[in-house]
Amino acid sequence: MFDSPRIFSFLRDALSEGKQACLVTVTDVTGASVRNPGAHMAVVEDGRVRGSLSGGCIEKAVAAEAMKAITAGIPHQIAYGAGTPIIDIRLPCGGRVDLLFTPLSTAESITKLVGGLEARQPTVLVLPTREGEPDVLDVGETGWADDHFLVRHHPSLRLVIAGHGGTVEALVRQAGTLGIACAVTTPDQDIAAALKGMSVEVRRLSHIGKSLGIALDSWTAVAFFFHDHDWETRLMAEALESPAFYIGAMGSRVTHAGRLDLLRQIGADETQFTRIAAPIGLIPSSRDPDTLALSTLAQIVDRYNAVIGAQFNRRRA
Repeated sequence: MFDSPRIFSFLRDALSEGKQACLVTVTDVTGASVRNPGAHMAVVEDGRVRGSLSGGCIEKAVAAEAMKAITAGIPHQIAYGAGTPIIDIRLPCGGRVDLLFTPLSTAESITKLVGGLEARQPTVLVLPTREGEPDVLDVGETGWADDHFLVRHHPSLRLVIAGHGGTVEALVRQAGTLGIACAVTTPDQDIAAALKGMSVEVRRLSHIGKSLGIALDSWTAVAFFFHDHDWETRLMAEALESPAFYIGAMGSRVTHAGRLDLLRQIGADETQFTRIAAPIGLIPSSRDPDTLALSTLAQIVDRYNAVIGAQFNRRRA
């Protein structure tokens, strides 16, 4: 799910340079598989490749097949794995993947798709199985629609971190390895200075009660790391009023009970309190900054995958 933006940016740039390319898409899965329907791999006529579909089992064969699609200039479909006639390629998981090879000659549809995602709007790529270029729509779900295959792409996960301490810096660093964009709001001048050289938006909190100052959408996670919880109360109430898919906070269960009392005192919507993941993270009793950051990041990615994962459950009738 994190490789799609890189794949489409790669395709857009190659096509804009006048290169021919092929987008390979998983349309159906039978049995076990590394990737779900909607996963992509891109191949350019000069041999460059981005993405993977099987963890290394079929990539070379897929790249060679993509070159054939580029030469022919028309889409075609092939299946690999159990029950297919390609006997020299088998998936170790014992399953089968059906692939759609879509040759691309212009950057128009891919550029439109990238633009929609950068504007943080869900965008649907419509892939023909016959002649014609792909299309881009605002609505639709991943799956078959007559002789077209649709792939719904969601905006990338974005992470907003509010707080102070070493975990803030550790979480920014770890999220960066996955290409997750981060924004940090903190009263800590040292943390702000430490993050200055990183690709992260930093906002200083000058006083208690100041707003986050960052727009929160349905694909944004918010993580709170305050030792002094007076700083977080109004910020958390703001997050609870947003559509953010994840809100997590550091501290024990006793600490969290006190946090909820402070939220009640300022009139926060109590029906939203169950949205708060506290204690934050998947690893119990995390203490050092790097482990707590890893624990938090794992929980956020897990929740993000759950939010958008339903799109991959569709199968062709």
